[in-house]
Amino acid sequence: MLELFGVFLQIGATSFGGGVVAYLRSALVRKKRWFDDTEFLELMSLSNTLPGLNATNMAILAGDRLRGTLGAVAAMIGMCLPALILMTAAGVAYGMNGNRPIVTAALHGVAAAATGLIAATWFQIGKKTVKGFYDAFFILAAVLGINHFKLSVPVVLLSVGALAIFAYRPVKKTDRPHEDSHAWIRSLQ
Repeated sequence: MLELFGVFLQIGATSFGGGVVAYLRSALVRKKRWFDDTEFLELMSLSNTLPGLNATNMAILAGDRLRGTLGAVAAMIGMCLPALILMTAAGVAYGMNGNRPIVTAALHGVAAAATGLIAATWFQIGKKTVKGFYDAFFILAAVLGINHFKLSVPVVLLSVGALAIFAYRPVKKTDRPHEDSHAWIRSLQ
């Protein structure tokens, strides 16, 4: 339990600029090996669909899966405590120095680095999980639905999810389809 709290405390204290997905994957998949990429992607997908902060949702889901309810509480406190302390301090500092150009330049740099971290992480996950035409189609449909057509995220998720269920539904396969295709001819004889 203490290790779980410590891992999320470290992630919460070091994941600046919105690149928390990269830190989460690095800690949970690569270093600790508590999850594989598929499990991580499932947890991340679920945390993205829930209301609230994705990182906090992910900490609660991962903690619950690893240690139950107490694990979820420990992971959530570990994830949120550094942000509470640092955001309070940053808010006070920004209130006193927010109009200085060096502060604005530093924030732009952090945002650019976070974008790069997120892109690198999703590229690594995508290489392992996107395996065919339908996967690529669903990604494209979701991106177009949200960015181009300005649909809400729940509408896109429900629509693309329904299409995915239809595309990946179990299909009954016959052992010898060529015999079945001629069965109606034999039935006439």
